[in-house]
Amino acid sequence: MRTRLIAAVSGVAVSDMVPDQYNQRMALPSAIYSATQVRELDDFAIQKLGIPGYTLMKRAGEASLRTLRSRWPTAHHIAIVCGGGNNGGDGYVLARFARAAGLTVSVLAAAPIDTLRGDAQRAAEDFLAGGGQVQGFSAASLEQSEVIVDALLGLGARSPLRREALEVIDAMNTARRPVFALDLPSGLCADTGMPLGGAVRAEATLTFVGLKTGLFVGDGPEYTGTLQFDDLEVTPPPAPEFAPRLLRASEDDIARALPRRRRASHKGSFGHVLVVGGGPGMPGAVRLAGESALRVGAGLVTVAVAPENVAAISAGCPELIVVGLDVPQFGELLERADVVAIGPGLGRSAWAWEVLGVTVTAGKPLVVDADALNILAEDQSLRARNWILTPHPGEAARLLGIDTAAVQADRLGALGRLCRKYAGTVVLKGAGTLVGHEGDIPQLCERGNPGMASAGMGDVLTGVIAGVLAQLRDPLAAARVGVLVHALAGDSAARSGERGLMARDVIGELRTWVNI
Repeated sequence: MRTRLIAAVSGVAVSDMVPDQYNQRMALPSAIYSATQVRELDDFAIQKLGIPGYTLMKRAGEASLRTLRSRWPTAHHIAIVCGGGNNGGDGYVLARFARAAGLTVSVLAAAPIDTLRGDAQRAAEDFLAGGGQVQGFSAASLEQSEVIVDALLGLGARSPLRREALEVIDAMNTARRPVFALDLPSGLCADTGMPLGGAVRAEATLTFVGLKTGLFVGDGPEYTGTLQFDDLEVTPPPAPEFAPRLLRASEDDIARALPRRRRASHKGSFGHVLVVGGGPGMPGAVRLAGESALRVGAGLVTVAVAPENVAAISAGCPELIVVGLDVPQFGELLERADVVAIGPGLGRSAWAWEVLGVTVTAGKPLVVDADALNILAEDQSLRARNWILTPHPGEAARLLGIDTAAVQADRLGALGRLCRKYAGTVVLKGAGTLVGHEGDIPQLCERGNPGMASAGMGDVLTGVIAGVLAQLRDPLAAARVGVLVHALAGDSAARSGERGLMARDVIGELRTWVNI
């Protein structure tokens, strides 16, 4: 299905007949900020650029009306739930503009008008002066509308919500009407993406001035719905305090990192990957990793496994060089490799511990995953600076000595702690995978889908990153590109449905995305 989507960027309406999800992503900038930074951008616009706060509020109202009419073109009756801060002010401005455009508007005040101050007070007064009416909030009034606009809290929520606010949010969520959130779904933490006791589940969100971290991490995407953006004609200045907290990954990153190959290339031009794992009885994971490394363009891939697994892997993928791993002869294999990936199916036996110890001390660029991470969490003496660690939340928790819930509650914070503790590059997997290296702005990958929550997907990612690293020889770039290629391949593989998606389906799509 193709829909007409209008996304206001830098105050200019951009429209095209394109898939909604694609247009949504194309309309968003790459920089993502903290809540504090966005508030400081507001102050910068008012104090340094001389833009009155009420002018910004009116621009937000205009952008909101454009988005509302574009997304719900047949909706005539809208209910706007207004809180007591500037987010409520945005709602009152939208209400005034929507009435002028001929829509029927019910403004439901969750905070008494006489408690409003500043620009929000002026917005409410202008709405009333134009003939608008305001009623106290009631859940029953929501049922009369076709679309609910959430202008309750927005960026203003910073601590666990009071019962009164939670009741209003619950009423919006249970009204069986689409919800359009202004700036941020009310109740969602703008920095962690976690509900502050409860949050509005929006079908669409229009955010202003700067993208907020909480829209992308934690549970943020679940509550945000389709995200659109308007900068209200405010451009962040090139100052350290406005350095982005995160950067969004894009297909351009792949194209820059993996340009067209030279005609005279040979397999030695694209690196030799050694995948180490496949302990007794576990041949599958290491085969998935090895095949993935080949599919993204590594010139040569050797898989070193427990001897009893050699035949099974060789028969399944003849392009792989498969050897039985004899620890005394392991040094020769390591010497020939350009990149080593270790962990898939490794196990935690004495053999696995010995193999990991030899690998880490060899000085080769490493991709460390799965059981290798679990051993690393137990043996804090193992360290390398040129490695890429790829933990899922449970593995990250073990590496940090905390529980998984704490990792998920602050994924960006957990990423920073992993980078500081273990050095190198860290890929924190999950919905909204994060890639970080101390001293660099972390990257967020929004792509991927719930169908990828199945066995072997992490092994495929390990192989993808190792295969890209063999070609780039830059760990941070390889991790960023590898994560994005893996996620895009997962989305391609899920075209016919997310349920039943297998790791091998993703491998089949990898070639497309390393050749864009």
